[in-house]
Amino acid sequence: MSDLDKLVIDKKWLNSLSKYLDPYSILSSVEKVEALRRNGKNIFPPNHLLFNAYNKCSLSNIKIVIFGQDPYPNKGQANGLSFSSNKDHKIPKSLRNIFNEISSDIGIENHNPDLTSWANQGVLLLNTCLSVEEGIPLSHTSIGWSLIIDGTLKLLAAEKKNIVFILWGKNSQKLQTKINDKENLILKSSHPSPLSFYRGFDGCKHFSKANSYLKKNNLAEIDWST
Repeated sequence: MSDLDKLVIDKKWLNSLSKYLDPYSILSSVEKVEALRRNGKNIFPPNHLLFNAYNKCSLSNIKIVIFGQDPYPNKGQANGLSFSSNKDHKIPKSLRNIFNEISSDIGIENHNPDLTSWANQGVLLLNTCLSVEEGIPLSHTSIGWSLIIDGTLKLLAAEKKNIVFILWGKNSQKLQTKINDKENLILKSSHPSPLSFYRGFDGCKHFSKANSYLKKNNLAEIDWST
């Protein structure tokens, strides 16, 4: 058995990513996370959900990429999909602001914090970091997750087009230079966090704009209900 078999990531994604990055760099990041767990650190999400964004959204189906910062740093919230949380958990404040924007933009009321239904339709819900230490946002920026994010963007640039890239917050917007804005749509605003949503996220209408772009390119629109 290869060491790579330890990675709980969809094999089609891994094979495709392997053309644009060394898959052992992904393994290295996972092993760093495992070492921190052994040293008593509480890390979110659990190992089997680190690559949930890839496992719930197939490469062939991808239409939209929503980038967040890093997973929720509170126990029981993070489930490996950016901005998503577990169904039985209270809706996090950032996600509440996202739901409010959806309501004002397209008139849909959402109450389920689990965004798996979006992922299943082709929305890749990625964070710039795939793990976080409890209570310490941005604690894993040096883990090496940037390698898989860069590899993902290289893969999408080479093999896909007409994707909507949604960049919320300064960390996500740093990725803009790695996205082909001629063959894809880039939507950006401030982060939906209560600390910054009023700086541009509120009223951004990204959900209707994304669907308009998909429709224009003869792609199925996303049902933004959860």
